[in-house]
Amino acid sequence: MAEETQKLKAKYRRLAEILSQEYGYPSWRQHLPPVDELVSTILSQNTSDTNRDKAFDALKDRFSTWEAVRDAPLDDVIDAIRPAGLSNRKGPRIQAALSYLTRTQGHITLDHLEDMPIEEAKDWLTSIDGIGPKTAAIILCFAFGRPAFPVDTHVHRVTGRVGLIDRKTSAEQAHGILEEIVPPEDYYAFHLQVIRHGRQVCHARKPACDRCTLQQDCDYFDAIIADSKNANSGS
Repeated sequence: MAEETQKLKAKYRRLAEILSQEYGYPSWRQHLPPVDELVSTILSQNTSDTNRDKAFDALKDRFSTWEAVRDAPLDDVIDAIRPAGLSNRKGPRIQAALSYLTRTQGHITLDHLEDMPIEEAKDWLTSIDGIGPKTAAIILCFAFGRPAFPVDTHVHRVTGRVGLIDRKTSAEQAHGILEEIVPPEDYYAFHLQVIRHGRQVCHARKPACDRCTLQQDCDYFDAIIADSKNANSGS
């Protein structure tokens, strides 16, 4: 197992070097304040970034504070976030999360997570209804710059195809595996690089393998070549 991990780390280094040449190495910046990130990530579940942003902006336009969102009639919150889809599920989750912060912290804040041991911080966040490993990692990584590696659909697909994780590994399982392979100081940059690669090249339905710079280290590409050779030899 240790030998296999070392091989995967070496593979990661090769992939990361190529992706850095292709997309640059982004430095960490706070994308949203922590509570805003919490709400935004709940809205992002099972929808596009565009629809998430529309719903988030509508919520912020309609309510002046997160306390106002917490205390508003549920139907008003649901109506504001309709662009994100599943508003009947997300509205109660947002209000419940804001209420939970109020009960446990005295007011709506996540600032206590900044100095909490990272595994405790993940456990604390995932104890909130509607917050899974991906959402917790996004909040910790993007709002605090803490060492947590978010695995979204792009990251799960690309890392599975190149062979950093097994293709049968679930997105939830992938968080811990990738955190062991990728150096913590690279979590933020590698996450963003892989997302860009997934959006621009390694598409879900028709990946552009012919112009992919990761061909030499990609299990998926190797399988395509092998299938092509087998097909040609059998013809």
